Amino acid sequence: MLWCALHLPDLALQVFTRGDTDDTPLAVLGPRPRQRVAGACPAALAGGVEPGMGRAAALALAPGLRLVDRDPRLEHAALVEVASWAARFTPSISLDASTVLLEVEPSLRLFGGMTPLCEAILDGLEALGFAGRLALAPTPLAARWLARFAPGSQVSEAPALETAIDALPLAALADGGGLDASTLDLLSGVGASCLGDVRRLPRNGLARRQARQVLAQLDRALGLVPDPRPWFVPPERYVGRLPLPAPTDQVDSLLFGLRRLLGGLAGWLEARQAGLEAFTLVLEHERNRHEAETRLEIVLGTLDRDMTRCQLLAREHLSRQPLVAPVEALRLEADAPRPLAPPSVDLFDGDGGRQGDPGLLLATLRARLGDDAVRCLAVHSDHRPEGAWRHHTPLQPPVRPPADRRPAPPRPLWLLAPPRPIAQPAADALLAGPERIESGWWDGDGADVCRDYYVARRPDHSLVWVFRERRAPHGWFLHGYFA
Repeated sequence: MLWCALHLPDLALQVFTRGDTDDTPLAVLGPRPRQRVAGACPAALAGGVEPGMGRAAALALAPGLRLVDRDPRLEHAALVEVASWAARFTPSISLDASTVLLEVEPSLRLFGGMTPLCEAILDGLEALGFAGRLALAPTPLAARWLARFAPGSQVSEAPALETAIDALPLAALADGGGLDASTLDLLSGVGASCLGDVRRLPRNGLARRQARQVLAQLDRALGLVPDPRPWFVPPERYVGRLPLPAPTDQVDSLLFGLRRLLGGLAGWLEARQAGLEAFTLVLEHERNRHEAETRLEIVLGTLDRDMTRCQLLAREHLSRQPLVAPVEALRLEADAPRPLAPPSVDLFDGDGGRQGDPGLLLATLRARLGDDAVRCLAVHSDHRPEGAWRHHTPLQPPVRPPADRRPAPPRPLWLLAPPRPIAQPAADALLAGPERIESGWWDGDGADVCRDYYVARRPDHSLVWVFRERRAPHGWFLHGYFA
């Protein structure tokens, strides 16, 4: 087995800065009552703010510093989002504190080896708005240690694993292992400065000095004992949330944050080899407002997982959507993914042979003009010409008439509304008819018709559809054009 550890060292900070578009100094505070700085962005570090500093001292050094409380629930949600996205590389995933562990040996051939795989993971993570450290090793614990203390390591063989682990500092034993400071002080007191020094100590002597857990961790890291891990199961419904650094009503700022969320959605769909026909973008407004959130249903126009298409349509919706209040967080919701067949390509099909996407055109028009402004026409089962059609929603199949219904006589493509009075045609100009159409009283006054229809030829040789009213005064009317 080959494990890839994706360590997020500044997760507490990055959950707040991944949607940031400027360099406003920001720091995360630890738990109350004695709040200390748990993380600071580069702009805050440049101003003298350091982790472990008190709140008052941080504000004294950087008066414009923005302080936020650490949010463990938000960190866990972000870790789940990263793990769901990482399922595009392998289905074997496990979560370990602030680290995502991927068993990637079966994926090496698909991605072209360890180095291209690592580059793809880090590039995708950056698109999500996170910065991480990565390492590969034959065991999950060793991969975690290397990702934190020797990022970039790629170890695939047992002899190289021992060498890599021996060079790690003693602090690796405390990384997620639950060792207390007294055990580390014990190891440091006997002259150990790295894990190689600990491995050379007598095992019986360590066991007598309450250091059995140290031995157990080293054995797990070296693969001498099993290290079972619970598998991560991606959620069936995708929900990604991104708090914004400051409330905003600027479309560009909202789109920047949306790109982060769409990257996670793309990985979630790719892992399922599925696509979506629609998703929901939720704008969470500032607190104490009449409307807590605005929901935008974004229809893609086809089954797809192209995030460029999603972003284009989201921009159209955001551009025409009036905001009741500034937005302080974005939420992306998607469910009901459907299997997506791989695109069919031709060996000799170049870029010039690509055809337009009518689904994208319709979806863009609906996003820009509104759902009610874009309609399609469909045949409706009604003997009256005025009622023989209906509007229906684009991209949805219309209701088909019954299969046993007799086919109607020829009908013109262009109907006039209302019919236009004309003089009585000459007898030799009537080519076909009469076809009697009458009744319709059930739809109310004005809907009852009583007509005799003819196909006629005009002096300019165009074919038209005319009728004669059977009720007095028995006038003639032009109702449509054939050609």
